[in-house]
Amino acid sequence: MRVEFRLSGSGGQGLLLAGIVLAEAAILDDRNAVQTQSYGPEARGGASKAEVVISDEDIDYPKATDPDYLLALTAESYRTYGALMGAGGGRGLIIVDASVPLSSDIKARTVSVPILATAADKVGKKVVANIVALGVLGGISKAASRESLEAAVLKRVPKGTEELNLSALRAGFELAEAALAMRDARRVDAADPRIAAMDDARKARKGVDDGRYR
Repeated sequence: MRVEFRLSGSGGQGLLLAGIVLAEAAILDDRNAVQTQSYGPEARGGASKAEVVISDEDIDYPKATDPDYLLALTAESYRTYGALMGAGGGRGLIIVDASVPLSSDIKARTVSVPILATAADKVGKKVVANIVALGVLGGISKAASRESLEAAVLKRVPKGTEELNLSALRAGFELAEAALAMRDARRVDAADPRIAAMDDARKARKGVDDGRYR
């Protein structure tokens, strides 16, 4: 089974490292993985994108053509790549930072997660937002085991930052668990026509998705 990831944001957010760690974790789980990346005109602050393809079989094309998961940490990356989600007929999921306003023009399934705030406020270092995001991606997609993700993080992060980065990864796992629990709760609610009617009324009042896992 082939799973495609697109990690997007701005230069300096560490998405290249997150993509490398995700790919290496999958390899530790005896899967095939390949990682590619691109940057905008500025190395720091410009747009950046990393892609990871994980498969149980040989990977014949290394880039994401119809991502199963899009991570968007900035409004620009959300608008740019979110509009492409599902264009190939897939049912990809957008994982967007909670600081980014959502657009009713982007129809793909979306979960809004406080990745940047968790890194800054809970873990205590905004620089580890990429590792928090990695935990969210791994926890939601299950494309790599937690044990392999932790091992890959320890292999890649600078010496002396191991505990900080493990804390960030585990905080991401917790965010993923919360997102999945909300999804499951919404599935249960959808079975009750009264809940569904209230949900439809809420959406009509707001005019846009509130960012909860659809």
